[in-house]
Amino acid sequence: MHIPVLQKEVLQYLEPKPNENFIDATIGQGGHTLAILEKNGPKGKVLGIELDTELYQKLKKECLKWSFKQRLILVNDSYANLREIVEREKFGPAQGVLFDLGMSSWHLTEAGRGFSFLKNEVLDMRYNSQNPLTAEKIVNYWSAPEIERILNEYGEEQFAQQIARDIIGFRQIKPIKTTFQLVELVRSATPGWYHRKKRHPATKTFQALRIAVNDEFNNLQKALPQALEILKPGGRLVVISFHSLEDRIVKNFYRSRSAIDLGLLTKKPIRPTKEEIINNPRSRSARLRAAVKIICQTTQP
Repeated sequence: MHIPVLQKEVLQYLEPKPNENFIDATIGQGGHTLAILEKNGPKGKVLGIELDTELYQKLKKECLKWSFKQRLILVNDSYANLREIVEREKFGPAQGVLFDLGMSSWHLTEAGRGFSFLKNEVLDMRYNSQNPLTAEKIVNYWSAPEIERILNEYGEEQFAQQIARDIIGFRQIKPIKTTFQLVELVRSATPGWYHRKKRHPATKTFQALRIAVNDEFNNLQKALPQALEILKPGGRLVVISFHSLEDRIVKNFYRSRSAIDLGLLTKKPIRPTKEEIINNPRSRSARLRAAVKIICQTTQP
């Protein structure tokens, strides 16, 4: 079984107990869910949501081997539709909701959709094949200002203008179809010292395109209030993000509700230990924030 990021910390802040129900809004390869199911038996359930149909089908087959499979409700949908999913499945209220944002390692290693700049693949980057927008469409049909904007806003790419300019220039000669074509464009648009940094020079460009294709920030902003609504009083909301922009959305949401119906369990984001980073380098940028749903008592006059 795939060992998920910050598993120990997720269990610490969710505090699953026997017979409690939880929602894993980004079930992925099922690692966090399996850990929760080990704690919330004999009657506790987990509603697991996975947007990617291929990954959903893979997990559906995998979980047939689990002894806890009868306590798992698996749904192929987006967490942006959380309230609707819960109503449809007659699930809830929940004792805890977990979001593990971004890609799973499966998307990088097996999906074949251009998520990784280390493999030569088609520029797709969709989690949902029904989505009409792909990374290829963005780089071949969007204007220079639009491409520059998403590289700035979603990737915080300091060379956004130069990269957008080179994309426009290249596509006038031939279409940009593959990840390696895009990597070379980023290299040509950025200075040599940028290529010698620890982070691959195309990291931010790929991140920005993936976020734009899947509308990740808007979906997160839609989902967080729904998760809070679904939680029982005393229920916990745990979010793992992988870059500062996602983390900022979560932090601002928690703060906006902290005087109303959320109590902060983490003043600062929880980061992985050095040992976890060594064992799982992908975890190095993970940040976990947790909060508990509270009911504010109104004072009688």
